Amino acid sequence: MKRIFSGVKPTGHLTLGNYLGAVRRWVDIDQHRSDALFGIVDLHALTVEHDPARVLRLSRQAATLLLAAGLDPTLCTVFVQSHVDEHARLSYLLECTATDGELRRMIQYKEKGARARAGGEGVRLSLLTYPVLMAADILAYGTDEVPVGEDQTQHVELTRDLAVRFNQRYGHVFTVPRATHPEVAARVMDLQDPLSKMGKSHENGSGIVYLLDDADVVRRKIMRAVTDSGRDVVYDWEASPGVANLLDLLAASTGGNPEALAGVYESYGSLKRDTADAVVEMLRPVRERHAELAADPGHVDRVLRDGAERARGMARPLVDRAYRAIGLMPAVG
Repeated sequence: MKRIFSGVKPTGHLTLGNYLGAVRRWVDIDQHRSDALFGIVDLHALTVEHDPARVLRLSRQAATLLLAAGLDPTLCTVFVQSHVDEHARLSYLLECTATDGELRRMIQYKEKGARARAGGEGVRLSLLTYPVLMAADILAYGTDEVPVGEDQTQHVELTRDLAVRFNQRYGHVFTVPRATHPEVAARVMDLQDPLSKMGKSHENGSGIVYLLDDADVVRRKIMRAVTDSGRDVVYDWEASPGVANLLDLLAASTGGNPEALAGVYESYGSLKRDTADAVVEMLRPVRERHAELAADPGHVDRVLRDGAERARGMARPLVDRAYRAIGLMPAVG
């Protein structure tokens, strides 16, 4: 079986975009067809200004939601990144393989660094180097495939470059992974700004459906979604992005085709109502299962402990081999 690695960063509450763009595919497809690892990549949350208590709270919430969505610990490995030391160990070796120029070209570093400077904040060194930590996350497990959105493709390309460079200089250690881009429902846009991706950390959350929003909140957000100046319900991302976004959400929630669904509706109101009902119903079992798991934190702790132990068992031999290959002396005893 192919090995895949993917993860979620606990920098905000998980959204409908996270669910449709990634988590549902992990549940329905990836955990069944591959040797899959899914991490709560909490070390990445430290690259920007953060509240430690919030990171801790969101890490547990993310783990609980992944299980509530249907990740099965008997089929895949669910763990917290900081619980497996090999991520940090390997990251330093890869920092010694990467170049300053490569990291400064990363688009997300430029964008996030510019925002930090505009807000009067310093830019943390870890923001520059976090693509190397992401590479370590992937390479530590001999990963074959990395399911990511288009915005992370550059980071996977860097991972590939570092793996090839390390192998050429020090001997073959790493599998060279490839990025995969799920086609179904990979694009979920903000309900108030359909030209922007539905993210976890927008200042105004009115366009974001969070997985733990109650049904009334979900309906209210969708009913207030920005549409377009025309009246016709058409699936056209250039001319009518707001309507197209709603049609994509409805199609993803019901298994329909957005172009075919466009022909069913004569008004934006009826489209919004049906989309709201479909999203509420799709998320209902996730919310209910989350409530059950949140009431049994010991179970979640056991899953994460066992997942970290399993992940450590996979990563440690490979990372130890990388340490030997690069010239570091093995520990005595």
